[in-house]
Amino acid sequence: MRIEQLTFTRFIAASLIVIFHYGVDIFPFSLQKTVFLGANIGVSYFFVLSGFVMIVAYHKKQKISIFDYLRNRFARIYPLYLLATLILVSYYLLSTNVSIDLIDLFANLFMIQSWMPQRVLTLNFPGWSLSVELFFYITFPILFNYFYNRLDYKKLALPILLFFGVSQLVFFYFFYSEYYQGPNTVSHDLLFYFPVIHLNEFLVGNLLGLYFIQRDYKTRNNAFLIISLIIVCALILAYGNAIDYHNGILAVIFAPMILLISYDHSWISRISRSKSLIHLGEISYGVYILQIPVFSITRRLLIYLGITNKASIFYICFIVLILFSSITYKFIETPLRKKIKSIKLAS
Repeated sequence: MRIEQLTFTRFIAASLIVIFHYGVDIFPFSLQKTVFLGANIGVSYFFVLSGFVMIVAYHKKQKISIFDYLRNRFARIYPLYLLATLILVSYYLLSTNVSIDLIDLFANLFMIQSWMPQRVLTLNFPGWSLSVELFFYITFPILFNYFYNRLDYKKLALPILLFFGVSQLVFFYFFYSEYYQGPNTVSHDLLFYFPVIHLNEFLVGNLLGLYFIQRDYKTRNNAFLIISLIIVCALILAYGNAIDYHNGILAVIFAPMILLISYDHSWISRISRSKSLIHLGEISYGVYILQIPVFSITRRLLIYLGITNKASIFYICFIVLILFSSITYKFIETPLRKKIKSIKLAS
């Protein structure tokens, strides 16, 4: 089952993260700078959505075959991840004075950087979330085979919600305690990027998926509620900056938003199901994981050509990112995914 209207939301989340990295001082985002300074919550949305989509994708199976499952997950994320890493490493080696630490390279190639404080944001730093996602992918078949395909969502709701609540308490306790030493420290990397800290977001997505597939599916006009949640989220980022939302606490908004969009048949879903917007959603992974190499190389080239206006550089880089993501989706991501998925376990 594929819920088409959710696909475009991935592009929105990826774009918000690009703006967070490169565009908060660019018009029109600078008009609401405090909102876009918190746009990295797009990663939390990805984690919740990933948990939801995994349930929707596998709910008809009695048991997940580990080899087929891991092969398919590898095919989904690694080819483009590897391409982005290699492009960035090549750029550093050929065009800059940046040296490559071999341990950093090893950690990134094997997607274990999120487990290694002080190395989590090395090289292609958005890749930390893929390292976390890999942890989710490894835990999911265990959860599915022993719990999700055996128990009703009502029996799973309490332990998952308790885990979510405890995760929030642990995060905020350490964030406001003497143990947290601020950015660029081991305590920061453990608190903000360690995979187990983010597991609560994925599990909330799982619970949401179980609720979705175990109840009657009835479409509704949810446009007002969806827009209301978006406004609430923006207001929280604009005026609630005393709290850090990196730990997934906004799953309390993302979860109902995903559910409302999934059940929606309003003008929002009709527009979101257009071919052009679905395509943008499909290339969103490229937009996310390729942003650092594309922006680094394109910006350097534009400055060399005499283009120094920050807004011009941002928008040209963003257009190049979309075009390059579209090209890699068609000629690299999709073909390699199909090729890897065709690999069979030798008998």
